[in-house]
Amino acid sequence: MRHTEFWSRMEAHLGASYAPVWADQFVMSELGGLTAREALDAGIAPVRVWRAVWAALGLPASER
Repeated sequence: MRHTEFWSRMEAHLGASYAPVWADQFVMSELGGLTAREALDAGIAPVRVWRAVWAALGLPASER
């Protein structure tokens, strides 16, 4: 998964305005206490970050 796909998925589920806010503020234990943006900036693969987001949002398996 590329960063562009990650952000497209985020916007699809949270909206274009709220996705970046959520990514900057929601801390996930699956990512070692980082937010999605911090994890991406630290070099964690977008697919791993997306899986943490997917779990945090309780999205259906089809969105994994």
